[in-house]
Amino acid sequence: MNKNDEVLTIVGSDPLGFRILKYTILILGSFYAVFPLLWIISTSLKSESAVFSEKLELFPSEPRFANYWDVIKDNDFIFLKWFGNSLIVALGTTLVGIFFASTAAYAFSRFRFKGRETGLFLFLVTQMFPGIILVIPLYQLMVRLGLLNSYIGLIIAYSTTALPFCVFMLKGYFDTVPKSLEEAARMDGLSHFQIFWKIMMPLCIPGIVVTGFFSMITSWNEFMLALTFMSEETKYLLPVGLKKYVFDFKTQWQLVSAAAVMVTFPVLAIWLRVQTALMSGKLSGSVKG
Repeated sequence: MNKNDEVLTIVGSDPLGFRILKYTILILGSFYAVFPLLWIISTSLKSESAVFSEKLELFPSEPRFANYWDVIKDNDFIFLKWFGNSLIVALGTTLVGIFFASTAAYAFSRFRFKGRETGLFLFLVTQMFPGIILVIPLYQLMVRLGLLNSYIGLIIAYSTTALPFCVFMLKGYFDTVPKSLEEAARMDGLSHFQIFWKIMMPLCIPGIVVTGFFSMITSWNEFMLALTFMSEETKYLLPVGLKKYVFDFKTQWQLVSAAAVMVTFPVLAIWLRVQTALMSGKLSGSVKG
């Protein structure tokens, strides 16, 4: 190693004190992000008396797993009914979101038509307003369509709120695909739909997966629309059903926490699975052999 290489190595390497500071900040930031989830899990394993105890205890000495069973079996297993309702709406919103977002994004990415720039601008404008202001117009629309207290009404409402962001995300993915691939496909006799389905969609799988996951999260965690549109208790979604354990003068925090853990776990499991699939796809595409 010559003298210039030694100088570059010294300059390029981080000082010990800087590395210690960097990792300390990362550890504290990770703990700050994870601590609320750990506290919810801890609360879900405590008895009612332990929840209101003055003793600070992150891991209960006597964990009470019966809290989970109490939530599941309560009121003739209505929690499982709410879980099924949320699953139906989440899957419907995901499928509708992927279909309309992918087709719209492909059109905005590849075609030049009158009103294209205006349409993109309107999609952007809708992202500037908070979702709460959409409750009244969406409610009036569902009343006129006769879709109140129905899964289809919620799927439509959730799809409209998630669609603008999904269109912009997928348009960015479609823009990265070389147009030469489409030109070669046209020379082989493929139609626009065949190019979209056989070439563009497989190449943009990571974007489609992220879009689907975002659509699912939008419907899985949403509270206000689900509370407004659904009036029957048997048709509640999980976020609305959780309010059953919250009272004005006595909140069953151990049951709320247990239900919250069971609501969060499916989303976390799906995200870990999706993240693994995305990383494996990127790695497999980066190696030739």
